Amino acid sequence: MSAALKAERGGAAAAALPTSLRTNRRLSQWLRFDAAGFVEVFSGKVEIGQGILTALAQIVADELDISLTRVRMMTASTAVSPDEALTAGSLSVQDSGTALRLVCAEVRSICLRAAADRLGQSVDALAIRDGNIGADGGRQTSYWEVATAELLDREASGQVPPKPAGTHRVVGTTAERLDLADKVFGQPCFVHDLELPAMLHGRVLRPASPDAGLADLDEEALRALPGEARIVRDGSFVGVLAETEAIAEAAVQKLAAHAKWEGGGELPDAARLPQWLKAQEAETSIVDSKSAARVSSVARTLKASYTRPYLAHAAIGPACALAQTEASSGLRVWTHSQGIFNLRRDLAAVLGLEESRIVVQHVQGAGCYGHNGADDVAFDAARLAQAAGGRPVRVQWSRADDLSWAPFGPSMVVDVEADLDQAGAIVGWRHEVWSNGHVLRPGRTASPALLGAWHLSQPFARPPATNPPVPAGGGAERNAIPLYAFPAWQIVSHRVLAMPLRTSALRSLGAYANVFAIESFIDEIAASQDADPVALRLRYLDDPRARAVVERAAAKARWGEWRKRDGHGHGIGFARYKNTGAYCAIVAEIEAEAEIRVRRLVIAVDVGLVINPDGVANQIEGGAIQSTSWTLREAVRFDRARVTSDNWEDYPILRCSEAPAVEVEIVSRPEQPAAGAGEAAQGPTAAAIGNAVFDALGVRIRDLPLTGERIIAAAT
Repeated sequence: MSAALKAERGGAAAAALPTSLRTNRRLSQWLRFDAAGFVEVFSGKVEIGQGILTALAQIVADELDISLTRVRMMTASTAVSPDEALTAGSLSVQDSGTALRLVCAEVRSICLRAAADRLGQSVDALAIRDGNIGADGGRQTSYWEVATAELLDREASGQVPPKPAGTHRVVGTTAERLDLADKVFGQPCFVHDLELPAMLHGRVLRPASPDAGLADLDEEALRALPGEARIVRDGSFVGVLAETEAIAEAAVQKLAAHAKWEGGGELPDAARLPQWLKAQEAETSIVDSKSAARVSSVARTLKASYTRPYLAHAAIGPACALAQTEASSGLRVWTHSQGIFNLRRDLAAVLGLEESRIVVQHVQGAGCYGHNGADDVAFDAARLAQAAGGRPVRVQWSRADDLSWAPFGPSMVVDVEADLDQAGAIVGWRHEVWSNGHVLRPGRTASPALLGAWHLSQPFARPPATNPPVPAGGGAERNAIPLYAFPAWQIVSHRVLAMPLRTSALRSLGAYANVFAIESFIDEIAASQDADPVALRLRYLDDPRARAVVERAAAKARWGEWRKRDGHGHGIGFARYKNTGAYCAIVAEIEAEAEIRVRRLVIAVDVGLVINPDGVANQIEGGAIQSTSWTLREAVRFDRARVTSDNWEDYPILRCSEAPAVEVEIVSRPEQPAAGAGEAAQGPTAAAIGNAVFDALGVRIRDLPLTGERIIAAAT
């Protein structure tokens, strides 16, 4: 075979590999056999409470024919891990899991051939039992004898097929979460728990409003800072270093009392935010459009407009990071970022360091639901560490920092129209969305996307938030294309360019609002025809998997047996996440008193091949409860200068005592590729609750959250 033909075939093989493996092709990047009898696995995905490392370990155990106890999932680090970009988009099992499945299948095949040579046996005569390789009654070897570093130092071909689903022993079973024991028993495992020798504590002073600059800092009045804390100033970036956290906090409060700020744009009128969004300059694009094969006459057109507010991540534990400058390696950062390589890229650009001189190490943090403050606090720690003389610096944001300065999920307006013919059939559909972009993560823009970088003496420009391309799921337009078989539609997205509050990725991106709008409007159409909402959905669903989850959720909730009672209602919501991922249908049962109380959520979900049933159920349940909180409680509050919802009183979240009972039924599809479960429940939950409110009270609330005040206003 000619060199040119080999190169051509090699290029074709690489193109066929999943993205994570195509960009990290060395088998040795993914795993290593430890002589003590373990397999060390290096994934670029990180544990953020979703149980992903357990699921990946199950995949490895099955493909290598070893017990789960032999698998060691190594903490992600830019020093040793494959660069898998972000842990986001419900893609970890789909991307990293697929890569590891192919890697392990090929490593297994390579090791079998090496064992056959060593034992003088044919490959077909050998079997693997918990890592031991041999023929019945004959000599044996093991992975740990044959899998040398040299043997695995080769590129993946992707040509060895993984095991068929019917042979799985570990995949598809409920395995104990690898990360839970330490959390349950209170062992130090979070970045907040990390203590390094001679560690200093840092805090950063935030501006009076998002775009304000520091006009004056009365440093004379600050000579006697508490506990000999000292100031680190770089333009409008001002921080303190102190021996204890309490001293650092007291010092930054004193700084705030002696700082004067100027500038800063005026924030929109919160009471007229939807009108403001529609009035701004926007980048308009047609997301999708199709024409009917046969034009039907339109008897009437229904219209409705739905809104969602800015949403905060509202993690129980505020953002935290540690950093240390080292003479040999440059800079080391410990962070709960979702994207350690992307963060390293932006840190290098801001701090003037080569990427190779920065090591970013992941450490678990509080629940992470997208682009929160983890990257920003990592920059705070890194910048302060440059002034710490080699001592490590720990920075933990305050509650007010976390609720005011982490990126928000964007506010959105969604207008929906449907054309109905004389028989009431839907013959046309139009969907328009107005929103800021949904992604402003580090490592993706020409200018660094780090809060502190915009406040330096030589500040970097703050880039606008963008939307991922539609083939990758989209941002504001995510799930704006209905899954229903309507004959004609036009889907339009208006990316609002003015960004008074910083927006970026929050769990499910635009899908939460778009599904709420679509599924609420389907119910409005059903009500206008006195039709059953479940039956109307099934009328327009031609995807068997979509129909199955709607039917299963309705059956499990005994939809047809519901008896009307005063103040009680039930409603349904459905979506396929990104229109390419998990299918999810939810029935909500609510009770309307002074406020809405969600009593029960019944959920059917199809994630294709199920790796860990308990993990899938946990992710769906967690997403549904969080969405319940968003739908009933949450909204960022602000005046014309600043965010005011910087505490739990002004940014209330659902209490444990208010959480609904959740029942999850998994529709197993082992013949289908695995899909992520983490974000599938957000939109269907909101729609199901909104539809249940209408069923209970006869009042349609189109503006989130569904507060008691809004219900009273709509009813009067």
